[in-house]
Amino acid sequence: MRTVIVSGASSGIGRATAERFAHGGDHVVNLDVRKPGTGSSVPWLEVDVTDWAAVGQALAAVHAETGALDVVVANAGVSVRHGVLELTEATARRITDVNFLGVLGLWRQAAEYMVPRRSGVLLATASVNGSRGYPFYADYNATKAAVFSLCQTFALELSPWVRTACVTPGAVLTPMQQAEYTEEMLAAVNERIPSGRHALPEEIADAFFFLASDSARFLTGQQLVVDGGETAGATTAVFGTEGRCPAG
Repeated sequence: MRTVIVSGASSGIGRATAERFAHGGDHVVNLDVRKPGTGSSVPWLEVDVTDWAAVGQALAAVHAETGALDVVVANAGVSVRHGVLELTEATARRITDVNFLGVLGLWRQAAEYMVPRRSGVLLATASVNGSRGYPFYADYNATKAAVFSLCQTFALELSPWVRTACVTPGAVLTPMQQAEYTEEMLAAVNERIPSGRHALPEEIADAFFFLASDSARFLTGQQLVVDGGETAGATTAVFGTEGRCPAG
């Protein structure tokens, strides 16, 4: 039985991922600031990933209980839909603290347990937003690009003992997505995805489970894009002129 940590596993992709590993027979622990809703069978520790000391204490507690940290999934993330002229320092710092520094802190401290054992897998949730321009999410996009950069750097430093990889989703029908988009906006996104729909969180969870498996043992420093073909030919032109600054 592997010991698996998933941050931000109280809802959305994180919850689906935690449940996928649990159903596969792993011992899974959810690190999240929010308590999971009813129906979750995964143990929860109240941890803010921006607090590195708290993250370290949580990892130490889990390691003391199980004797290992086999797979760590840095999934916790936040986003705010806003134009660059509406962006505030407070919001940008919060998004950076959670999406980038939260991944770095969790991975860095988990690696301290994995490297001496010469075994472990570090995974994270990136985004197709991190590899192209995407309006209204400048700070979010930048943090997701940074996550993939971390993935490559950790792979170079920690190989061959510790593997790293990112799942890079396109549009996923999560509570976060539904909170920011109207039904009309969701339908418009579906129209530009060749598969014709948003991904389900469970489909992203399957990608994480694969990356942590022996079937992916020669895969490190890479991202697995799961976007229904969205980025196969998409350009910024599909977004039209909404939100552009007026001329003059």
